[in-house]
Order: sequence, then C-alpha cells, then structure tokens
Amino acid sequence: MRFPILISPFWRPLLLLFGATGGRSFAQIEDGELRVRFGFLFDHRFPLAQIETVIPSRWPLWAGIGWRTTFRGTVGLIGTYVNIVEIRFKERQRVRMVLPLSCRRLCLSMADPQAFVAALRGRADLHT
Repeated sequence: MRFPILISPFWRPLLLLFGATGGRSFAQIEDGELRVRFGFLFDHRFPLAQIETVIPSRWPLWAGIGWRTTFRGTVGLIGTYVNIVEIRFKERQRVRMVLPLSCRRLCLSMADPQAFVAALRGRADLHT
C-alpha cells in the first residue's frame, strides 16, 4: 500500500528542486517494511517490527518545511504544516539524508493521515 506525502502548492516549487514530486514522495507498506521516500534526499526502509507507535501529530511553524532534523532523534519530511503523522521507533534507526542521522521519531505530512495510521496499525503490533 502506497500513501502520498502531502506537499502544499505554495512549497512545491522549492521542494521540486530536490526531487520532492508526487511520484517521489510517499510512504509504502510492503513485505514487513515501511519505505519512506521524499525526493532525492531521503529514501529509507524501516522494519515494521521496529515501529512502536503511530499517531496524528503537529509540526511547529518554526521547525520549517522540507527535510528537517533536530539532531536529537527527530526527522521531519514535511511538505505542509497539516496532516502530520508521527512514527516512534522502539530503537533508534540510522537514516541518511545528507548526513547519517539517528532517528527515534519520524514526522510525515500525509495526504490521508487517517488511512495511513490505520494501515500501519493493521500491519504491525503497535501501541496507540
């Protein structure tokens, strides 16, 4: 199952510079993994067994749009400030954007956050 990452028309030209198009910005649940791609800078697979929780969330305005990190365990792939879903992992995951990072929380702006949350909860043993 593939779920598009939502990108605001306002931010689309800026994100397009780094390949964040509709076809290259998605979360996909398949074969026991969650694949998340956001343009050219992020394409990673996470084992579903490592997902602890998935919940609707918020992304603060000050945190920005695009490929974001706190360098303390949170990675955001944000195309708009609405429809944010937060995924927490049981153990920190190693991801690569420009630099390798440690990811405990992954925040995504999803086109259909309710369907994405329901699908993830249905495919893994998650806490709500």
